[in-house]
Amino acid sequence: MLDQQSLALYLCADSTFFAGRKLERILEEAIEGGVGIVQLREKTASSREFYEIARAALAITKARGVPLVVNDRLDIALAAGVDGVHVGQTDLPLSAVKRIAGSKLFVGVSAGTVTDAIAAENDGADYIGAGAVFPTTSKDDAGKAIGVERLAEICAAVRIPVVAIGGISLDNAASVMQAGVAGVAVISAILSQPDIFTAARNLKARIGR
Repeated sequence: MLDQQSLALYLCADSTFFAGRKLERILEEAIEGGVGIVQLREKTASSREFYEIARAALAITKARGVPLVVNDRLDIALAAGVDGVHVGQTDLPLSAVKRIAGSKLFVGVSAGTVTDAIAAENDGADYIGAGAVFPTTSKDDAGKAIGVERLAEICAAVRIPVVAIGGISLDNAASVMQAGVAGVAVISAILSQPDIFTAARNLKARIGR
């Protein structure tokens, strides 16, 4: 089961931002700094490589009681034995994901509109990843920024937790939380910083969860 409190600070671990640093060290420092959930995002790795990355990450997160999510790849999520999978609007339909995964995984769904968010909730999503809130260069297919006002509309329209993503930084994280989200998901706000632990700790303090 997904504990909503774990969603407060959500790290999307994309290896293109590792800058030569080891995955295991990054996860250790990020979790120590306050990250409560980790998503693995690998767009260029082979299936075997992604599986091995997920297994290595799981050894770190499981020992620390932090859920591990795989982005897009339901097959990798099931094979590696992680906790959840996150899908977008162009990935496998949520109904198919739930039918295949059953109760083995919790499922997050990306949504940029109230309509998409309500549909995801009705289809059984466990949480919504809403965004991109602000313009971002961390994700090529993030789409047009929705802004804090639309983010608040999405939060008000569903009963499941909403995590904000896209262009979130130390400077704007507190204002994003005021929209009613359960937490914020970040990539560069942690991974592009020289000190992973301090970046995570500062963000956690800023969002106040």
